[in-house]
Amino acid sequence: MAVVGGWWFIRHQRKRRLRAHLMQEAIRNRDFTFRMPTDGMFFGERAMQDTLNQLGETIRQQVNQSEVESWERLTRVLTHEIMNASAPITSISQSLLNRTDVKETPLEDGIRAIYETSQHLNNFVVNYRKMSELEKPVLGDVNLSSMIDDVSKAYPELMWELNVPTDLVVRADAGMLRQVLMNLTKNAIEAHAQKMVMEVIDDDKADDISLYIGNNGQPIPAENRQSLFVPFFTTKRGGSGIGLSLSRRMMMLQGGMLELAERPRQGCHTAFILKIIRCS
Repeated sequence: MAVVGGWWFIRHQRKRRLRAHLMQEAIRNRDFTFRMPTDGMFFGERAMQDTLNQLGETIRQQVNQSEVESWERLTRVLTHEIMNASAPITSISQSLLNRTDVKETPLEDGIRAIYETSQHLNNFVVNYRKMSELEKPVLGDVNLSSMIDDVSKAYPELMWELNVPTDLVVRADAGMLRQVLMNLTKNAIEAHAQKMVMEVIDDDKADDISLYIGNNGQPIPAENRQSLFVPFFTTKRGGSGIGLSLSRRMMMLQGGMLELAERPRQGCHTAFILKIIRCS
């Protein structure tokens, strides 16, 4: 009996060592979504594993927050420097274009190119300011089902599959939350999606709810997934690259989060997880 008990104990400890190794590798690879099962554990071990599982989520949130704050600091510096450089260029070139001795001369095309380039740079700065000058959210009770219905009616060209409880109320800034939902829908349309899926993945024990938002548009290439929320990263011709990074920022200001789903469900090629505070 003692031999059997000793063998069981050794086997049990080997499993614990394997769990520790797997979690270490996940953290080393910046994968903070790890979740280890607690089956077959003693109550103390189970409590420790639950804590470690939650720790991964906390680390992930802190990393995302640090990344956003770093981009904000960079945004402020670049906005100041670019505006200082581009404003006089725009003003002088516009003034030159209005001169009679410049109109219909070889100089006009060159000066117009300078003016249009400076205007493009100014528009670029405006997008930067959207990242750094968001107003403080005004949180209130929002019926999530009603808001999603309103968004879906604004895009009748899509087929909508909705699974959101009609009585589900979340704590959010209604304007910001609507903008995030619309940004994700516009991105899906630009990726040639015909179908949108919005479904609540609810956990009664959690302080927030998770909203799965998927579409059947063109999938995101694997090499672009890490850069998806980096401000001004875009693969679209004429795209600003601000939509997703701005949407994540708006959700974080509300105490929520926007993330790319690791594995889209069947019928979806791209999916996001939107975390929103649950009303108590």
